[in-house]
Amino acid sequence: MRSIVAVMMFSLTVASVSQAEEPKREAPAMMPGEKAVRAVLDEQVAAWNNGDIDGFMKGYWKSEKLTFISGGSITQGWEPTRERYVKRYAADGKDKMGKLLFDELHVELLGADAAMVRGVFKLTRSGQTDVGRFTLLFRKFADGWRVVHDHTSVAEKSAPKKSE
Repeated sequence: MRSIVAVMMFSLTVASVSQAEEPKREAPAMMPGEKAVRAVLDEQVAAWNNGDIDGFMKGYWKSEKLTFISGGSITQGWEPTRERYVKRYAADGKDKMGKLLFDELHVELLGADAAMVRGVFKLTRSGQTDVGRFTLLFRKFADGWRVVHDHTSVAEKSAPKKSE
């Protein structure tokens, strides 16, 4: 009986020591390009939450070749994209813009000067939260990383459940 207890105690000790000695896994270090892309996104969120459309638009490529797709329509060019944002979110002031949050960000470097980002946005305004997904293509230019293509979709709102 004593030997059974000793074996059990030894087994428990070995198990607890092996768990304690297992090295903790740290998150992999971010590549400089990934850090720079995430910084652009952070700057965009900060600008949006301060009611600054022009600050938000600094993250986009200032070119007629910028592509923005949302709600079944395509907007081509930086200025038309800016005008779309102003019309939809800033025409009535900062309160219409609400609070923006990006979540579930996945940044994939496609090369030294290109990256793809997938994520979720949450936009809370007037007591309602819109949630959706986006895919962004970034290119690195002399003045930094910029969004060259944005495809954003708002999740369908579910109808209220009927009581039976």
